[in-house]
Amino acid sequence: MIRKDGRTPEMPREHRITTGFVSTAYGSCLIETGGTRVICTASVEESVPPFLRDKNCGWLTAEYSMLPASTGRRKQRDGVKKDGRGVEISRLIGRALRQAVDRERLGQRTITIDCDVLEADGGTRTASITGGFVALACAIDRLIKEGKLKESPIIHQIAAVSAGVVEGTPCLDLCYVEDSSADTDMNFVMNECGEFIELQGTGEGRAFSRKELDTLLQLGESGCEKLMQCQREALGDAACLIAPKQTLVLASNNAHKIEELSAMLGGKYRVISMREAGFTDEIDENGNTFEENAAIKAEAVCRATGYLTLADDSGLAVDFLGGAPGVHSARFAGDQHCDADNNALLMEKMKDVPREERTAQFVSCIAIASPFKPTQVVRGECPGIITTAPRGKIGFGYDPYFEYENGQTYAEMSAEMKNAVSHRARAMEKALKLL
Repeated sequence: MIRKDGRTPEMPREHRITTGFVSTAYGSCLIETGGTRVICTASVEESVPPFLRDKNCGWLTAEYSMLPASTGRRKQRDGVKKDGRGVEISRLIGRALRQAVDRERLGQRTITIDCDVLEADGGTRTASITGGFVALACAIDRLIKEGKLKESPIIHQIAAVSAGVVEGTPCLDLCYVEDSSADTDMNFVMNECGEFIELQGTGEGRAFSRKELDTLLQLGESGCEKLMQCQREALGDAACLIAPKQTLVLASNNAHKIEELSAMLGGKYRVISMREAGFTDEIDENGNTFEENAAIKAEAVCRATGYLTLADDSGLAVDFLGGAPGVHSARFAGDQHCDADNNALLMEKMKDVPREERTAQFVSCIAIASPFKPTQVVRGECPGIITTAPRGKIGFGYDPYFEYENGQTYAEMSAEMKNAVSHRARAMEKALKLL
């Protein structure tokens, strides 16, 4: 089938996206899809609607309208009573683009995407979503450049396209003539993972078959892929703002601890040490508990760097010693002493203590400090026995003297085994649910 504009069924219309189309907007573009032309702008307000106050997240909403001459025959402007179709499409655009951002990382601000149709030749709602995403990315780029955001909260790229059955043939990206006579009309909103955000489909002239639906799905996927490439080309360098790994600072310079925590995070974040983040100050860990010290460290680094920060405060709590060395585990033998000195003092204090009274726990408290919401703290414990002599050569600190229930000391376990059962692993399992 050759369509009225000369395209084959699987061909989209020619797309063009021009960024910076409205200089007074925080972000903007003109999207042209065949004969359809839509101006998309993004406005930013440093506040959120009443229903989101004190909820530690931002908001994204959208408005859609067709200019009076956009269809050739003058369309009445919206008055007090808004056009029902326009309201429905506004809600669709807002729903779709909210999927693009992590609203917690957006901060307590509102981004409004306005989509104004200059000329309508079919597919105005899908063009508005596709162009609206570009305007959103441009606004985020400006917020970062102005120092109002540290990094991009965009977690997904969003695009939309239409497809339908025209004269018995499934076709991609319908123009108005095709759309108005199609037997089946569908709209696809998708992300870069190939996942569907919204599907709108109607058998307007007749019912459609499963085979036709499968073909339309394939057309919708291919059309969205092409549009996403067009979006990235239009954004240029700002395309790097699409779904980057979030930076997570580990509030430590302990290489062993950083290695363990990085392995547990499994590549989900761009993990850096606090020194790599530019933080070199001394932190006064003056808390009385592991929880307090973890929060002190995380909040100090987060305030200084502006990044999401994870801090671990951990140590050994020996029951016979009333929970000592506890928060003083790293400096048990004094501020200027090393692991060997700490272990020697531990053995001295535990001399002649029978095995049944040598119970202990390794404790880890992990604090997560965010620029956008209150600090959260979780705790993990691993029970064990204090040995009478060191065993094993792996690990650090008190590891050679701490025997787990499997009969091995931490220092006898492989890194993989230790990371599966340790106090830090147990705390991290809880922390990952918060990240």
